[in-house]
Amino acid sequence: MDRQAQFRAREALIFEVAEQLLLENGEAGMTLDALAAELDLAKGTLYKHFQSKDELYMLLIVRNERMLLEMIQDKQKSFPEHLAFFMLHHLHHPERTVMFHQIEERLSTTGQGIYDLFQELYQVRKQRLRIIINMTEIYLQEIQSTMTVRDYLAAIWSLTHGAAAILNSSFYQRYLGSRDTLRIAYIDQALAIPKHMHEQYV
Repeated sequence: MDRQAQFRAREALIFEVAEQLLLENGEAGMTLDALAAELDLAKGTLYKHFQSKDELYMLLIVRNERMLLEMIQDKQKSFPEHLAFFMLHHLHHPERTVMFHQIEERLSTTGQGIYDLFQELYQVRKQRLRIIINMTEIYLQEIQSTMTVRDYLAAIWSLTHGAAAILNSSFYQRYLGSRDTLRIAYIDQALAIPKHMHEQYV
């Protein structure tokens, strides 16, 4: 393995362990000292991959966004399959969805030296959104729904992030029962929204 490949492999491992520590311990418990110790690396080695904890967080968020872009580029899947994959990505790890959203909002106002990473994040999102808008438009025409693409995508986003917040809530977790049943119910609900709109106007 050449040096560049070793660098990339080490970076992938750093991101993987950093995300795991972040989800297990929260922002307060995810220190660079703890990350270096977990990886058995010198702290100085970490700085070859990022310059600060804020930059590390943004790299994790961009990495997650690129994963979502790759998922949506699978042309073999139907719209309902894509919607289910998107929602399950968030609902199987609701703590990641909630935490990444909170960190991104905070960094958008307080982050230092990460402007370029925000630009990269928004570019990936725009790319993903272009594919999603086109796919959603075709789907709504197929089912003859009167719902607009903008309203449907906003409804999916709201339902997914609201569900993630509930699944991540220590209070609600005691009363939810089977998580898988609830996740499927949310996906069914998201798929039913534009069909109900069609029925109202028929």
